[in-house]
Amino acid sequence: MSRSPSSASGPLSGRRVLLVVGGGIAAYKALDLIRRLRDRGAAVRPLLTESAQEFITPLAAAALAGERTHTDLFDRESEAEIGHIRLARDADAIVVAPATANMMARMATGHAPDLAATVLLATTLPILIAPAMNVRMWLHPATQRNLATLKADGVTVVGPNEGAMAEAEFGPGRLAEPHEIADALEAMLAQRAQAGGFGFLAGRETPKRLAGRHVLVTSGPTHEAIDPVRYLANRSSGRQGHAVAAAAAEAGARVTLVSGPVALPDPAGVTVVRVESAREMLAAVEAALPADLAIFAAAVGDWRPAETRGAKIKKDGHTPAPLTLVENPDILATISARTEGRPPLVVGFAAETDQVLDNARKKIARKGCDLIVANDVSAEGGVMGGLDNTVHLVARDGGVETWPKLGKEEVGRRLVARFSEWLAARPG
Repeated sequence: MSRSPSSASGPLSGRRVLLVVGGGIAAYKALDLIRRLRDRGAAVRPLLTESAQEFITPLAAAALAGERTHTDLFDRESEAEIGHIRLARDADAIVVAPATANMMARMATGHAPDLAATVLLATTLPILIAPAMNVRMWLHPATQRNLATLKADGVTVVGPNEGAMAEAEFGPGRLAEPHEIADALEAMLAQRAQAGGFGFLAGRETPKRLAGRHVLVTSGPTHEAIDPVRYLANRSSGRQGHAVAAAAAEAGARVTLVSGPVALPDPAGVTVVRVESAREMLAAVEAALPADLAIFAAAVGDWRPAETRGAKIKKDGHTPAPLTLVENPDILATISARTEGRPPLVVGFAAETDQVLDNARKKIARKGCDLIVANDVSAEGGVMGGLDNTVHLVARDGGVETWPKLGKEEVGRRLVARFSEWLAARPG
């Protein structure tokens, strides 16, 4: 999910919300809900059921969200990459508003005939529903049984409110107001974070495995100055490193994130140290030690100009002097080789364009780290700057774990879970 322009300092800053809109007259309020969630800093991806499209249009939802609206389970473009599974994972939470009686029944029984119900069945994300329906439908024993089932399954519920209905009736069944739904989402995410994660039934499934640990993460590119306005850099967005830092914080760790220049919000609950160059990043990493776990996800520039000009180099019609490069410090190798203060578990990243596993094995031997997370960043893969990643975990003994293509946030959570296991198994 892209992070469309929103309030960077809002209470939902950096959160990504999949908004499922059910079919009912209250669907018109979903447009106001999109606006309010974005005002609070969230990125919103709309998903409209077929019935919802009788009340609001996909174009209206997309225009307000700044995101494509999803509608069809058998969308050829999305399903080429198993789009419903990606939708079920690539967010921090799912909000269903309005949640009709039909939608609640499908969720409670696992019936999945359309995109919305399929996503809700496939997800492990926290779910907030805002029911809205006729008062008699709401009070019907079947709906109340479904409501009890959903609550027992860990679904959070806001509303419904009492008031006048479209059918000239009065009673419980009105959709909670958009600001109430936004408030409930904030509270749910805060509660899940305290319980130890953001997954479905997070408090039970995601214990704080890293409580009491200090985790050091590097992220993003480095910028190596040529002159005051030009620099050498790479295409790293920092999205994967930031996702790892966020997941470590969710797992209860004290996290220091040393970040190169990125256009991402700071992960919640993380201490961020911003740097520009490779040398600045190394100094910040050494200052942050000691740590129990060090994860070097940054795409550090291998070289820098031997000389940084004090004034902008002018184009004067003459061939410029050749740019002489010198090698930057190797942060991963430097920390791995420490005799004092070396973190018990040091993890490197290997961004490769060919022979991914062979190069990763060579890198782990050369750098002296404990694990390498290798991925293919060739242009056709879209990993550099993209939303998804396919990673291979390479150990010192040459063993490899290969994971399927996942959203970078999910990769971050899974990596932290595996690192926690390895850290717990290490002696001392």
